[in-house]
Amino acid sequence: MRKAMILAAALSLCVAAAAKGGGGGHSSGGGLHSGSHSVSGYTRHDGTHVAPSHATNPNQTKLDNWSTKGNVNPHTGKEGTRKP
Repeated sequence: MRKAMILAAALSLCVAAAAKGGGGGHSSGGGLHSGSHSVSGYTRHDGTHVAPSHATNPNQTKLDNWSTKGNVNPHTGKEGTRKP
């Protein structure tokens, strides 16, 4: 009987952990870089794989894009090179 109670308790913990989730792979923002979103990787028609990356969220200006001079990509540390 005691083994059955221990098994039931362990099973309920596993079910609770699975229900909570936490996986996924996509981010809608939040955290340090909430002005950005993730871009999924894909395979081109010629078979070349394009790796997943991050991009700034669309808006009415290009001044805040990471590729613009004076800005730094927080994910790569690379400085922008394009004129605004």
